[in-house]
Amino acid sequence: MKSKVYFVSIKDSDDLQVVNQKLKLLLDKSKVLAPIQKENKVAVKVHFGEEGNTGFVGPEHLRVICDEISVRGGSAFLSDANTLYRGRRLNSEDHLRIAYEHGFTKEITGVDVVIPDDNKKENTATVEINQRFIKSAKVARIFVDADALIAVSHFKGHVLTGFGGALKNVGMGCATRGGKLAQHCDVAPVVHSDRCIGCGECEIICPVAAIHLEEKKSVVDSSKCIGCASCLAVCPTMAMFIDFAAGDKVQDKMVEYSLAVLKDKKNKAGFINFAVKINKECDCWGAENPRISPDVGILASSDPVGIDKASLDLVNKVCNKDIFKTVHPDQDGIKQLRYAQEIGLGSLAYELVEL
Repeated sequence: MKSKVYFVSIKDSDDLQVVNQKLKLLLDKSKVLAPIQKENKVAVKVHFGEEGNTGFVGPEHLRVICDEISVRGGSAFLSDANTLYRGRRLNSEDHLRIAYEHGFTKEITGVDVVIPDDNKKENTATVEINQRFIKSAKVARIFVDADALIAVSHFKGHVLTGFGGALKNVGMGCATRGGKLAQHCDVAPVVHSDRCIGCGECEIICPVAAIHLEEKKSVVDSSKCIGCASCLAVCPTMAMFIDFAAGDKVQDKMVEYSLAVLKDKKNKAGFINFAVKINKECDCWGAENPRISPDVGILASSDPVGIDKASLDLVNKVCNKDIFKTVHPDQDGIKQLRYAQEIGLGSLAYELVEL
């Protein structure tokens, strides 16, 4: 059965007011917030952007979404989990600070930002799913305990998964640092020594001292590597390489973590994808992150698989090619969608409803 995916077109020239008017129309017509009931605690899963990043979904758009949740009697809060890699979102205090710096204040969004410290056991939850790779998933309890979950995702490229949308925002984003490690642990990079210029950037950024220089070339100790891919993000010559098969496994684990987060959210979850400011890499990148596509629009659905497939198709259509495969030739992002359909998260078949 086809899932319905609702869509409003956004142009590069549209200003904030126009975009928010279209977003309001999308929320009204799609009924993506309809499952929210009075007094529900609603976790709005967002990415606050790494320092220096500007691709994240802006706080002014979150205000529209949170106001609509309030109209329905729900109590919304914005949330994300801390990262594996070294940066401004590694711990709750710094993560909250960068969220505020990027405008996610109560004054602008109308709601609180809550970033749990998963070093505290009471903030973590173990969800039994017994899947191919993940048997027990470690997720931030705040998402498990919420009455409803609305995932607001920036659709863009990703070095390990080809592209990132709703499934990545939920599966990777709601995992604790231990859960993120479980998803990445098979992804130690190798070095193309002929490309390595010995700049040492990878050694500096590695959070576990798994990289060092020998004779002005980077060397990776795979026994220490946690697979966070920070080194790929900073390498200026793309000397760092991750095996394609390993990337496949990351996608599978990420999808299984999405299943864990959504396990008790049947008919209590909604997904909103912003296919605008479409960058080559994830919003975790603080460095320059090139645009790879014109703006496409905003999508909404109750199906995370359908909305990601529709987002992918719309972006590739406007680019006249598979742009994500072009910029990340070693990754096949469609794999995450096929596996998500296989384990019952949604359907690749969708009906696009243009508003």
